[in-house]
Amino acid sequence: MSMCPRLLALAASALLLAACGGEQEQQAPPPPEVGVLTVQPSTVPMTKDMVGRLAPYRSADVRARVPGVVQRRVYEEGSDVNEGDVLFVIDPAPFQADLSAAQASLAQAEANAANARSMAERARRLAPENFISRSDLDNALAAERSATAAVQAARASVESARINLGYATVRAPISGRAGKQEVTEGALVGQGTATLLTTVDQIDPLYVNFSLSLAELEDLRGRQLDSDGRVVVEVLLQDGSVYPHAGEVDFSGDVVDPATGAVSLRATLPNPDRRLLPGAYVTLKATMGQQPGLYLVPQGALQRDPAGGYLMVVGQDGMVARRDVTVDRAQDGQWVVSQGLSPGDQVIVSGLQRVRADAPAVAVPWQPDTAGQGPAAPTAEGDAATAPDGAGGAAATGAAGGDGGAGPRDAHGDAAGAAAREAAAPADSQD
Repeated sequence: MSMCPRLLALAASALLLAACGGEQEQQAPPPPEVGVLTVQPSTVPMTKDMVGRLAPYRSADVRARVPGVVQRRVYEEGSDVNEGDVLFVIDPAPFQADLSAAQASLAQAEANAANARSMAERARRLAPENFISRSDLDNALAAERSATAAVQAARASVESARINLGYATVRAPISGRAGKQEVTEGALVGQGTATLLTTVDQIDPLYVNFSLSLAELEDLRGRQLDSDGRVVVEVLLQDGSVYPHAGEVDFSGDVVDPATGAVSLRATLPNPDRRLLPGAYVTLKATMGQQPGLYLVPQGALQRDPAGGYLMVVGQDGMVARRDVTVDRAQDGQWVVSQGLSPGDQVIVSGLQRVRADAPAVAVPWQPDTAGQGPAAPTAEGDAATAPDGAGGAAATGAAGGDGGAGPRDAHGDAAGAAAREAAAPADSQD
């Protein structure tokens, strides 16, 4: 009979344990914490990534303008030269001789002109007294005019000979970088054609030639961008870095190329350190203007399903809602959203796996440096409660019941039953 109080105590403990289990089961799990970004509309630069080709700002072919034999090359190939610097010397002897002959002809013409002028003056004095005929006067005046014209022709010949002599010294037509020589010393040049000697390219600044398709051009016009007419161009280098000197578009074609369906554009790009070279293809980022009323969200916040892209937001009531959005483009690691968001929306960036639509959530400010980590991990009970489409039930069942699949109520029920059986066993044995 001494076992009765013990049996009663065990039974009471079992009943109390079962009651506590049911009370714990009725308690709802706390809402999960999610990292949110409060978005506001902003003015976003409209940029386009394109491929362009560099070209010299000015390029001049240096050619032989007179025939002759190249005596020497003065410049160093690949060096920078200034306008007027000597590049080549062609044998000047023939041109010096031509100049001397022209100067002699000029002296002869000037002497003849002086004689004709004296005869004309004499005829003018004698004509009023009828000492010479009218015909002799006319001949004297004509001879004077002819001699004067001969002097002018002789002077032109001298100037031409002097110019040809100057052409024998080949000079840089522009400032820039001189290329390799196309002929060597001793070569005969300028026979019938103007022989190419070298090329001088001005590479500071540079031109960047690129194009826009007609569809892209119409799209830009339809966006009604805020712009002052300037289109800024940045060049991306091979290592992915941005070239420190930005350029600006200075030419836009008004004719569509029928072969490509594109419109040609050209930008001027500073190149003070000569880092960029003509002829190279480069990746461009062109800022076409500013587009207002857009939202920027991190790329990890956007989700997609067959219906399209959407974002999860936390409302003022603390409930999670789905927002179908229109994504305009990706820019600088963020999505540019043009439709679907409102000012002040709290977009969920981290913790998306723990929320579902129409469920509560606790919004905490999202920190970019902890992106991907999210808020502190909730308990298994919270994960189970917030898992979508019944996944929480499976998680809770697996956590509580193990392989047996029993829930919390079954676990407490089994404990109570085991205690009752343990209490009843001694009584049966006593009986």
